[in-house]
Amino acid sequence: MKPFAYPRSCHARAAVLAALLCSAAAVLAASPANADAPVAPPAPDAVTTTATPEGSGWVLSGSKCVVVGAPSATRLIVSAAALQGASLFLVDPAAAGVALNPSRTVDGLRVADVTFTNVALGADALLGTVGGAQAAIDEAHDFATALLCADAVGAMKSACDATLDYIKQRKQFGVAIGSFQVLQHRMVEMVICTEQARSLAIKAASTVDHATDAAERARVVSAAKVKVADAARQVSQEAVQLHGGMGMTEELKVSHTFRRLTTIGQRFGDADHHLERYASLG
Repeated sequence: MKPFAYPRSCHARAAVLAALLCSAAAVLAASPANADAPVAPPAPDAVTTTATPEGSGWVLSGSKCVVVGAPSATRLIVSAAALQGASLFLVDPAAAGVALNPSRTVDGLRVADVTFTNVALGADALLGTVGGAQAAIDEAHDFATALLCADAVGAMKSACDATLDYIKQRKQFGVAIGSFQVLQHRMVEMVICTEQARSLAIKAASTVDHATDAAERARVVSAAKVKVADAARQVSQEAVQLHGGMGMTEELKVSHTFRRLTTIGQRFGDADHHLERYASLG
């Protein structure tokens, strides 16, 4: 893979560094909003936002959906399709033609759907070379997915610990429910799922750090995400069920863990997407 070429001008580099150093900076997910496909959302690597050259600059049009951190972003790094291929642009969210529709995800993250309507950009808004961003976008997605897998493993460990503590204390028929063999089996399954996910998350983290083959990196990351997404669903749902009805209350930490794991399962591609991606890579 060729290294990503950063902007040459000092002004553009300063803008990029300022955006990346600020915690409000956001990288736009490549998936577009698609009201016609509520059941089958577009693939995370789809790019429908377009950048058209005009004079010495560019005109950006299109949309991005569920962009984490966008409501507080000072700069947006936007992937767009130019004639030569996928490109990245640095965009001011306050620029004319940029519209944000903010909301929160089920786990409380601040997100926004972002629409670009004939947004005029200068030549220095282009990051790197025209059409040379796809490899960098793919690598960023793989890194982000690997980090998300690690996030999920931590959340699953928290859910296991909280559930184990609860079934040791909760009594039914005069004894702790953790003494019931059927609940012990379910608790063991939760721990096994978490440890299997941990192993693949470690493998994914190691691979994105050291892999020189982009296809191999993608295969390992997709394999990890498939297992982590499945494990996240099982562990989070079992944690709620073993807590009973109180497992869904706002006051109990496990309900928030459930929401976080549910969101992680969908972000950067769900299990079905990554299973297809893994199969396509051979």
